[in-house]
Amino acid sequence: MEPTLIYGFPAGSSMGLVAALEWLGRPYRLCRVDMLGEMREASYARLNARHETPALVTDRGQLLTETMAIAAWLEARDTDRRISFDPLSPEADRMRQLSGFINTGFTGAFSPLWHVMEAEGLAPSAQTALTAFGRSSVIERHDKLEQMVEPDRTFLMGDRPTLADGLFIGVARWLDVHQVADRARWPKLSALRDRLDADPAVVFATAMENGKQARGNGSCRGHVALAELIERFGAR
Repeated sequence: MEPTLIYGFPAGSSMGLVAALEWLGRPYRLCRVDMLGEMREASYARLNARHETPALVTDRGQLLTETMAIAAWLEARDTDRRISFDPLSPEADRMRQLSGFINTGFTGAFSPLWHVMEAEGLAPSAQTALTAFGRSSVIERHDKLEQMVEPDRTFLMGDRPTLADGLFIGVARWLDVHQVADRARWPKLSALRDRLDADPAVVFATAMENGKQARGNGSCRGHVALAELIERFGAR
């Protein structure tokens, strides 16, 4: 069976993993989940008790959660090295370093802003404090990543996108969602976003996220209903 990626909308970080699957070029399926509705239902806990996306049903029918675990699963199966490098190479170490930073500090900096957006009954003083803290954290993490990006590279690791680029583009648009700052403040990151936004795999992944019809490179074998995955692979 093909692996199935459970990805979330709206603006889920998992969009970047859909793009990575396209770059990988191996058969896969998708399951699109409403993070503001379906993901919060009790039945979803059978796939992920933490009520989060992404999740992956592997080709052996096993459930795998957490972005970095799924990325590692993809890297281990990237025998043609389309989205990764020789596991023992310096390039692989660098890619994992960038991926780790993006998935932890860079992504986590947005948490206070998501809390303000999604929480109910939050006191105005708490909203103000969380918003200020979140904005300063996002700016500081962008400053750090801007320094980490090497100049004159088309993508984070060179002339082709890798897993690190997928993790980045899934989260980078949150800067606009929360209207933190003008992206022009970080010229290298802004240019990288432009190149990734124009990439066919990212265009396809974004369309899928938005529930639109799109044609990828043929690797995606269609969508699977969430209820079917819960019934077949969910914990009892």
